[in-house]
Amino acid sequence: MSQNCAPADSAVYCRRVTSRHAKSFYFSSMGLPPRKKEAAYAVYAFCRYADDVVDEAPDHDTAAIAIEKVGREFDRILAGEAEELPFAPAFAWAVNRYQIPRQLFLDLVKGVSMDLGPVRLQTWEELRDYCYHVASVVGLMMCRIFELEDQTQQARAIDLGIAMQLTNICRDIREDHERGRIYLPAEELDRFGIPAGQLADGPVNQAWISLMQFQIARARDYYRSSEPGIQALAKDGSQFTVWLMRYVYGGILDEIERLRYDVFSRRAATSKWRKAQLALKAWRASRH
Repeated sequence: MSQNCAPADSAVYCRRVTSRHAKSFYFSSMGLPPRKKEAAYAVYAFCRYADDVVDEAPDHDTAAIAIEKVGREFDRILAGEAEELPFAPAFAWAVNRYQIPRQLFLDLVKGVSMDLGPVRLQTWEELRDYCYHVASVVGLMMCRIFELEDQTQQARAIDLGIAMQLTNICRDIREDHERGRIYLPAEELDRFGIPAGQLADGPVNQAWISLMQFQIARARDYYRSSEPGIQALAKDGSQFTVWLMRYVYGGILDEIERLRYDVFSRRAATSKWRKAQLALKAWRASRH
């Protein structure tokens, strides 16, 4: 398989999956060189495939069996023996081209298995571990594609993954509750006086506002901590892409605040106009 580019049909499939299911990332990737785009989309397609195994399984046992299969399929994909999976050729090319460690994908599969419901996290340590396995490991994969120049900055990629996953959790509280998943630690819900049932539809009272302010402040701390690592990425569009992801996702927290912490009646999102403004901010940050 050529190291110069991904197989065309598979690359097109991965791009379509990314544009459909990861709109913020797809938007943020506009400045990447073509090969890095292909690799990033292929990695996302694999991650999406693994995640869909849980979300689309009819029951816990079926999902568990399918997740084990995903782990075994990784080596088949790299050996060119999984042609039934449309993302496989492009994914194998990306992993080989950028020498992405196998263990990161196994860690991701472990993270996906943590979503087998019902999910009831008890402590911040459990939540942080979950964020690492479903988000930070993806950041570490992207470090290879985006050419992190200073390997001592890998911890900052972990921080960015935690920040982004915490943002997802704050945004999707009602939807996750409907799926039997409560990611906010039980010890923190207790501390703020929030019963688990309140995660379905509110009310948005002072206790809820205080809890959300605490979670948002934590996420922003991780965003700030990630920034030195972003500055260590290649300046070929890679750094711009990650700055933009950092600002677009951080903008979701701003939107939650604008909605007065009501994440039950509508889904917080960064508008297209705001994304355009943030693109300019990211461009300026990437020039420093």
